[in-house]
Amino acid sequence: MARQFNTSAFPAALGAIVLAACTAGSAEDGMPEAEDASAAQTAEATATQEPSCFLQGATVADAEGRPSPLRQVRFEYGDGGEGLLCHGAPSARGRDIMGGLVPYGELWRAGANESTALHLSAPASIGGVAVEAGSYSIYTIPGESSWQVFVNSNFQRWGIPISDAVRATEIGSFTVTPETTATPVETLTYRFEGGAVVMEWANTRLRIPIG
Repeated sequence: MARQFNTSAFPAALGAIVLAACTAGSAEDGMPEAEDASAAQTAEATATQEPSCFLQGATVADAEGRPSPLRQVRFEYGDGGEGLLCHGAPSARGRDIMGGLVPYGELWRAGANESTALHLSAPASIGGVAVEAGSYSIYTIPGESSWQVFVNSNFQRWGIPISDAVRATEIGSFTVTPETTATPVETLTYRFEGGAVVMEWANTRLRIPIG
């Protein structure tokens, strides 16, 4: 079920990750004690902020006006965990998608623009890959009969290239079987349903269990 976050449930670590993703600059070493106290208060306030999507050189308004606009899905999982999924949403526009625009057997960011990302407030299993509370990117290798899905700790980046340096921070991967949609889906969509993130585009549906 998609719901608003209870922001107080998010750990300080996740708040710090999100602040780093959205704010330029950092504090200098050797901060005076008075500034230490101020910084501590700021960090405490940040820990209760609702997480937001990492954007590279763009505002949320900019990203929502792109040809492949920013989309956000908020959901609850497991025993009270709260999640945010961020992705760029391309449209088919008459193109062949799976096996065409999205080649089989090649790495795909599972969206457009920045990496497709998951922000999680509590430990979780993503397709059987155990992760702590925090932020992750996901990407895939599509196939006609099976897809490999990768979980990565590097989410603050443009979605491509998925280079060797990016892959060096992979946490794990799993395989899922694609389904066929009843009717074509023009624009890439994600939703949370039945304990899984569900991706649909063109004639393909993919279920990524999260619990």
